[in-house]
Amino acid sequence: MDHVFPEVHLGGIRFDLAAIITIVITSIIVFVLARLAVRNASVTNPTKMQNFLEWVIEFVINLIGTSMDLKKGRPYLTLGIALIMYIFVANMLGLPLGIVTEAHHGATFLGMDLVLPDGKDEAHISWWKSPTADVAVAGALMAIVILLTHIEGLRRNRKHYLKHYFEPYIPFFPLNVIKEVSKPLSLSLRLYGNIFAGEVMISVIMGLGWVGIVPLVIWQGFSMFIGAIQAFVFVMLTMVYMSQAIIHEDH
Repeated sequence: MDHVFPEVHLGGIRFDLAAIITIVITSIIVFVLARLAVRNASVTNPTKMQNFLEWVIEFVINLIGTSMDLKKGRPYLTLGIALIMYIFVANMLGLPLGIVTEAHHGATFLGMDLVLPDGKDEAHISWWKSPTADVAVAGALMAIVILLTHIEGLRRNRKHYLKHYFEPYIPFFPLNVIKEVSKPLSLSLRLYGNIFAGEVMISVIMGLGWVGIVPLVIWQGFSMFIGAIQAFVFVMLTMVYMSQAIIHEDH
């Protein structure tokens, strides 16, 4: 029997319900963590959550400092904190559990027909995964970053930002455009590929039964490490791309 994610089609658009559910849960978790971190904030007696948030802030400040002057990069501190917290939580969400149900042809969810694989009358529906294991979610995060990068380049560095497309010579314009297109592709596919592959491996190991318990624990720990690294890489590259857009010397 096939193992698929729940999908519904509305207006000709495909919606992955598992991704939507976990996106909402990730957003709630990040909001709660941020709220707990600033609640009862104190200079003399900081809470553990406040110390955690201060560590995240310092970490992101150091990331920004490696790619640009802090005076120029400070406006992007909030962006960096939001991205690293959201992506890290999203990457971790699919690791601890899986929710699978059996669905037959004609099954519905909140009045909407679930879409099963073509020609199949029944399937196993997986309702839980990391949002970033969906290429659309990784692509949406990438689109936000790239859009902000181009907006900031035009807003803060218009002359040199536009000029760099024709450097070192005008005929290099097509190559520079290809370079700009390849940035978002690599940014999103790197995140999606690593997280999706990790969850596929977890599914394979779980299929081994009790024999796979030890490998599963080891792979879970490795997946946590990979998830943290991918959050770090995504934010680091975001700041690098931002610095290239707003600082003309980098062109």
